[in-house]
This record gives sequence, C-alpha cells and structure tokens, in this order.
Amino acid sequence: MFKNRAILFILITLVIDAIGIGIVFPIMPDLMDRVGAGDTGQGAFWGGLLMTAYAGALFLCGPIVGSISDAVGRRPILIAALVMLALDYVIMALAETFWLLLLGRTLAGLAGATYITATAYIADISSPQEKAANFGLIGAAFGIGFVLGPAIGGVAAEISIAAPFWIAALLSAGNALFGVFVLPESLAPDKRRPFGKRDLNPFKSIFDAFRFPGLAVPLICIFIFEFANMVYPTLWAFWTREVFDWPTLYIGLSLAAYGVLLAFVQGVLMPIFIRWIGDYRTLMLGMISALIGMIGFGFTASIAALVIFLLLAALSDLVPALMTAMASNQADEDRQGVVQGVIASLSSVAAVLSPLAMTGIFQASVDSEGVYLPGAPFLFSAILVVAMMPLVFRLRRYASV
Repeated sequence: MFKNRAILFILITLVIDAIGIGIVFPIMPDLMDRVGAGDTGQGAFWGGLLMTAYAGALFLCGPIVGSISDAVGRRPILIAALVMLALDYVIMALAETFWLLLLGRTLAGLAGATYITATAYIADISSPQEKAANFGLIGAAFGIGFVLGPAIGGVAAEISIAAPFWIAALLSAGNALFGVFVLPESLAPDKRRPFGKRDLNPFKSIFDAFRFPGLAVPLICIFIFEFANMVYPTLWAFWTREVFDWPTLYIGLSLAAYGVLLAFVQGVLMPIFIRWIGDYRTLMLGMISALIGMIGFGFTASIAALVIFLLLAALSDLVPALMTAMASNQADEDRQGVVQGVIASLSSVAAVLSPLAMTGIFQASVDSEGVYLPGAPFLFSAILVVAMMPLVFRLRRYASV
C-alpha cells in the first residue's frame, strides 16, 4: 500500500512538473518577441540561453541536492523544490525583460531537485529488476505532462502570454501543499549518510561518481545521449515555424502528440519490451530509433515524414530510463540521491552546451548565405549517436535482465 501510494504521488508530481516545462515550449518564440529578443534566428539563440541558465544552475546544485536528500530524506527536498518552481513561474509571468526571464530560469534550475529527488525516491522503493520499468513510469509521467503542458500553453497563450505561467505556478504550489499532507518518507534514518563540506563541491561528487566501479560508462553514455537529444526541446518550436510556418497552437499540439507517444512508449511498451527482449536489447532498439529519427528530421520537409519520424523519436526515449537504471544498480542505497544528482548534473551540462551548439548551428543554417538546411542540428545529433555506439555496446554487462 505504501509503495503504490508513494509511486502515485511521485508520478503526479512529475506530471505537474512536466506540465510546467511543456507549457513554455510552444510560446517560446512569442515570449522572445515580448522581451524584444529579435527574429526567428536570434530568438532561438536567446531562447537557448534561457535553457542554458536553467541547466547551469541545475549542474551546480544537482549533486548537492542529491547529497542533502541522502542525509535528511527525500520528502522535505521534494516539497521545497515545488515551492521554488512556483516562484519561478510567477517571475516568468511578470517578466517584461529578458534578464528577468533569465533570473526566473536560474531559480528553476536551483529547484531541479524535483526530478533528482523523485528518481532517488523511486530507486529507494524499487528492486534492481524493477528499476528500469519504474524509471520508465517516470518517463511516462513526463509524457502525460507534455501532452497537457504544450496544449495548455498553446491554448492559454491565446488569452495572454503570461497565462500559461500563472497556471504552472498554481499547479506547483498546489502540489507542494498536497505533498505536505500525503507524501511518506522513503529513506529510513539508518540508511542515511552525513552531509559534509565535501558534498558542497559538485565537481567532487561528479569525479567520485566516475571513480566508483561500474558507473563511468553509463554516466558517459547518459551525457552524450542527453546532449544529442536536447535538439528536440531546444529547436522544435523554431524548426517547425521555419520549415512549416506553424503558429503557436500547432506547435503546442505537435508537442502534445509527442507527449502521448512518450507516455505510451515508457508506460506501456517499455515493460513489455523488457519482458520480451531484456534491458539491453530494449536499449539498442531505442538507440537505433534515435539515429533514424534524427537523420529523418535532418532532411524532412513534409508533414507525413514528420509524423513517421516523431514515432521514432518517441521510441528513442527508451534510452534515458534504461541507462539511469543501469547506473542506479551500481550504487549503494545511501548514495542513490547523489548518483541521481550526478546524473541530473551531467544532463544539465549537456543542456548548458547543447542549446548553444544547436541554436548556433540552426541560426547558421537558416540565416547565412550558404546552404539552407534547417535540419542541420538533427544531423549533428545523429553523428553524436553514432559516435557513442562503442560505449553502448559495453553496457550489456550492466543490464539486469
């Protein structure tokens, strides 16, 4: 009963978190217009900078937050993170300048403990054999949130550009209050570890994790794949507007469709694939789907092709949950928080660097007098996926099934 109730609350929390994130994506071009960030190419660059600010704050705080949750428990960290996210959305709703938006996104990065601590919570209550499927449920929760988030963002923006952020703020604040009353603690006192000065150094936690036996390969794979896969949230709104001249509503609906696919893949198909072909073959299925999808988006200019490659992009989201499970299975119980913090930190480094690289490639491919190829960032991501395959082959030994 405890386990089911805990998983349900964590999934609801992540759905609401994803709604808040997804609300922003379809309105990003209009948001950049509101603060005077320029045309499509320049707007993509400044929008990428906002994502970089979020990821940079998450990088610095991720391992620290994970270590704190290993010391004091998951519950208080989750609730505090939800409160800070609510504050971020209020700032975003009121912002009239780019720099105020930047402040809000930085605060959101500091509150990135929502995902970190939720993942550690799931690791606390899951056996090694259950982790991949349960981490898949986390992905499914995000998928549901991405169904609702872009749809809400696209529709609410028709009323006001600030309306989506007020909705996200209310959801985050309400969920924090809900957690105060219903969320049990998952980390028993005898499984906690002291928080020391060394835990305040995010670089130390990351270096220690890479030295831990069995963690280096999955951590490197997670970093490279997250870097490549950031091309979708970074550029989707700008790419669809450039290639198909889509309005905000269409962008929001397309992201909602992707969310449906993501929830189905991770919540329904992933457990089936794991039972039928095991963790590693499921991982390889995701990697191949990612490669084909990225190459497809690199060259497509038709709606029919977009639909096909969107299906493959959804299958590629099998990869992060499986890699996370493989890394988690290498860590002791009292270090699940810091390991998930390190994973989030590495993902945030990817999210710092990737938007800068992807938006730079995109801007050059649509604004320059050279070859016009708006899908160039997707092709760059495909090259990264090919380059990481030798390491992915080594992950077979980390699979629990």
